[in-house]
Amino acid sequence: MLKKFLYWVSTGILTLIMLFSVYNYFFNHELIVGFFENMGYPTYLIYPLAIAKILGLVALWGNFSKSLKEWAYAGFFFNVLLAFFAHYMVSDGEHMGALIAAIAVITSYFTGKHVRP
Repeated sequence: MLKKFLYWVSTGILTLIMLFSVYNYFFNHELIVGFFENMGYPTYLIYPLAIAKILGLVALWGNFSKSLKEWAYAGFFFNVLLAFFAHYMVSDGEHMGALIAAIAVITSYFTGKHVRP
C-alpha cells in the first residue's frame, strides 16, 4: 500500500515538474533562452528537449512497453542530474527543483517496479 502511494505521488510530482518545464520552454521561451545561455548550453536544444519530455511522459503514463518506460526514466534521470549540476555550477539557486525532480524520478522508478508490472 505504501509503495503504491509513493509511486503515484512521485510520478505525479515528476509529471508536474516536467509539464511546468515544457510550459516554460514553449511559453516563456526568452526566459529559458537566458538560462541556457547563462549555463553555456546551445539554445537550439530547447524545443527538442521539450518534445522529448512530452514523449517521455507519454511513455510513462501510456505503459506501452517496459523497455520504452526504462528509456523514459533514463532520459528523465539524466536530464534532472545534468540540470542539477548545471544550476549548481552557475550558482543561480535553481538547483533544488532539479533535486526534487531527481528524487521523484528515482522514487517513481523503483516503486513502479512493484506497483505496475
